Amino acid sequence: MRTGGAFATWTRRFEDERERRRAQGDPDWERGATLHPAVWASIQRFQVGEDGDGANLVGKADKAGDGDYARAVRLFVAEEQNHARLLARLLAAGGVPPLAGHWSDTAFVRLRRVLGLRTELLVLMIAEVVAVRYYRALYEGADDALATDVAGRILADERRHIPFHCERLRASLTELPRALRRPVMALWRLPLYAAAVLVATDHGPALRRLGVGRLRFVADVAATTGKVVTAVLAPAQNTATPEN
Repeated sequence: MRTGGAFATWTRRFEDERERRRAQGDPDWERGATLHPAVWASIQRFQVGEDGDGANLVGKADKAGDGDYARAVRLFVAEEQNHARLLARLLAAGGVPPLAGHWSDTAFVRLRRVLGLRTELLVLMIAEVVAVRYYRALYEGADDALATDVAGRILADERRHIPFHCERLRASLTELPRALRRPVMALWRLPLYAAAVLVATDHGPALRRLGVGRLRFVADVAATTGKVVTAVLAPAQNTATPEN
């Protein structure tokens, strides 16, 4: 699929962000970090989720036939890998070891790899929408300067990732009959709600420490979900940027 050069713009955005990060430099790791044990445990699990080589997604992007999109995906994967690095350094600053793996991440990765690019992006978008709300909670609720710095950097990236994936999904859904597009996105909301409930339950103690109750977390994710569906189904010129 060709997308009329739309992803050349995304490539430039990712490249501009890469240069901005280089100029900005890393957080001041030497100041250390102090967080509640429940928050540390939560960050450990999210760090595992961010850590991956992205080879499967890159391979599918290469096969999609749009060179601009394939280049943008590689830059997206590099940002996700940087998130894993930042979280690992944050854990080290607090004297907390990273996890070798977690069952939820293993299941999520296997699910993403089942079918083609469209399915992988739909599953990936579940993680992105939930992650935006999580990093917002960490950014707003962590009583630690270093953790706030790291969370703010990751949150800014994740908020850009959602419209990036929305644009590709919108183009991909045009390959389906019009009558199927809304049902596909309606079905997509079901596993997303399930993922939000799972994260709210599994990370509940940490979220409470960050000032976010389980129900509020799920409700906020649900609100963003509606914006994503609207963005994916809307004509290109009417697409808004969903945030949470």
